[in-house]
Amino acid sequence: MSSILEFARGPLFRLCFALMILGLARILFLDVWGAYKALRKAGDKKMPWKLILSRTWEWIFPLKRMKNNFHFYSLLSILFHVGLIIVPVFLFAHIQLWKISVGIFWPSLPFNWALILTVSTIVFAFLMLLGRIIIKPIKELSKGQDYLWLLLLLVPFTTGFICVNFSISPGTYQLLMLFHVLSADVIFLLIPFSKIAHCVLVPLSQIISGLAWKFPPRTDDDICTTLNKKGAPV
Repeated sequence: MSSILEFARGPLFRLCFALMILGLARILFLDVWGAYKALRKAGDKKMPWKLILSRTWEWIFPLKRMKNNFHFYSLLSILFHVGLIIVPVFLFAHIQLWKISVGIFWPSLPFNWALILTVSTIVFAFLMLLGRIIIKPIKELSKGQDYLWLLLLLVPFTTGFICVNFSISPGTYQLLMLFHVLSADVIFLLIPFSKIAHCVLVPLSQIISGLAWKFPPRTDDDICTTLNKKGAPV
């Protein structure tokens, strides 16, 4: 068991993490390149950058948008994402693994803060899952992967919480830690191939939306020719 665990949090983790970075970089490059080509072909190259930056900021920090949505569920989602991002990055044990593996490290969270954020993330995930099941409008918008992602994200948080805070046998500890590490590996591997890839696309969403209305020159003539309406009265 120990050799499998070392492989899962050593070579397998590095492979999955590298594939995640490469996959997200590919998505980002293709979107930036597509936006650049669209802007080059556009007849009107003026972009409302101030409005784009304002809307991008609202999407990254959607506090204003909560007024028009489900307040409680939106708040749960924001708080869930806070713990989801901060705990894996700033947990002392995770930073030590990075230090051992590649020699880089950074300041860690105090233990009590990490514990509070871990528990809150687990609670918020369960509440979000419950909301997707019982709140009809949210249920209608939810797809299978929305439920599966919440369940999958719960695995490393719950197993890590149990391993750190409960007295369990060495065999149980290794088994739970194996689930902890393997679930994290799977999450990293799936991110570029799922809706979670939006994490690198959100800053570009408003730019791409603005470019979508920047048509190349003579587009009107081409559309009229295609529809056989060339020269027809407006």
